[in-house]
Amino acid sequence: MMIHDGLRELFLIVDDDEMLRSRLARAIQSRGFRAVVASDYDEAVQFIHHEKPQYALVDLNMTGRSGLELLETITQISPNTRCVMLTGYGSITTAVEAMRAGAWNYVTKPADTDQILSAFNTVPDRGNRSVEIQYKPQTLAETEWEHIQRVLADCGENISEAARQLGIPRRTLQRKLKKRAP
Repeated sequence: MMIHDGLRELFLIVDDDEMLRSRLARAIQSRGFRAVVASDYDEAVQFIHHEKPQYALVDLNMTGRSGLELLETITQISPNTRCVMLTGYGSITTAVEAMRAGAWNYVTKPADTDQILSAFNTVPDRGNRSVEIQYKPQTLAETEWEHIQRVLADCGENISEAARQLGIPRRTLQRKLKKRAP
């Protein structure tokens, strides 16, 4: 955990990608915040028990416990902390789950610092209806596309290995990847 002192409001960044954490911390700090980073659930919870940040940016997929679990914990320990969920696998389903877990808003990667800060200042339009009522099921094509992207990312963009893990021929995977996302 790294703390950058000397600035005003406290901004917690939780992501298991070290390069992304440090880049975001520098950018957030340059905008007048005191930036604190954590690599996982345990590190973030340990910090939150000592200090209550005004803002928390939480990655959805982390090593160990998920960002959704962390959001719920942050909401219990520090209810005034405004949390935004950050993920590379954006879908309506995960957005609904994040809002239920206590997220203020939701941002998909890649996102720049201005988009992230804007998410903290923008109230998602829910009208008089709850998030559950606004939920629209994800299409089969969208679900398949996200799954392929996740497996491909886990394989380091190696198409042959991803095809093996998906149980489909490499050429079939290549054809699917040439199509635009649903």
